This record gives sequence, C-alpha cells and structure tokens, in this order.
Amino acid sequence: MKTKSLFLAVALGVFALAPAAALSQSAGQDIKNAGHDTADASKKVANKTAEGTKTAAKDTAHGTKVAANKTAEGTKTVAHETAHGTSVAAHKTEQGTKTAAHDTAHGTTVAAQKTGEAGKTVGRDTVHGTKKAVHTIDGKPESDTNQPR
Repeated sequence: MKTKSLFLAVALGVFALAPAAALSQSAGQDIKNAGHDTADASKKVANKTAEGTKTAAKDTAHGTKVAANKTAEGTKTVAHETAHGTSVAAHKTEQGTKTAAHDTAHGTTVAAQKTGEAGKTVGRDTVHGTKKAVHTIDGKPESDTNQPR
C-alpha cells in the first residue's frame, strides 16, 4: 500500500503542481510582454517628442524669419515716411520763407513810399505854412486873391 499511496501522492502532486507551473510560466510571459510593451511605448513617445521638437523648432525658425521680415519692412516704411515728411516740411518751410521775404520786401517798399509821401506832404505843408507866416509878417492877409505860394 505504500507504493500505491506513493504513486497516488505523486500523481496528485503532478496534477496539483502542473497548474502552478503553467501559471508561473504565464505570469513570466506577461511580465516579459509588459516590458516589451513599455519599451515600444517609450520608443513611440520618444519619436513623437522628437517629431514635436523638430516641428516646434521649424515653426519657431519660420516665425522668427517672418518677424524679422516684418520688422525690416516696417523699418523701411517708417524711414521712407520720415524722409517724405522731412522733405514736405522742408518744402513748406522754403515756401513760407519765400512768402515772408516777399511780404517783408513789399512791406518795406510800401513803408518807403508812405514815408516819401509823408515827407512830401510835410514839405508842402511846411512851405505853405512858411508862406502863410511870411504873408502874415508882411501884412498881407491871406484871401482868395492873395494866396501864399
């Protein structure tokens, strides 16, 4: 009976341990598969990160070029408009200076004419007054027939 019992025990033991061995082999394979899945996922993430970094770098470079071009265009526009404004201001200043010089010359001419006319008037009035005074001193009263000369 000992043999029979031993045989039975071995038979039961094989059946009892067989699922544990199969189970441990399955768990080991699962861990191995998980490791491969993690490695694959890490590679995919690394590739996506590399692609994203390249895209970001390319977009940043493009944006920088566009900004530099826009800045250059803006600077040229401002310089052109400043030059144009300066030219217009110079032209207007020149016109204003010419107008002021012309008006000053005209005013000087008019003032000289008026001064000359005033001098003539003063001279005539002085001569007339002097003649009148001479007539009065000479005793010749002034009348319609006796006008001072």
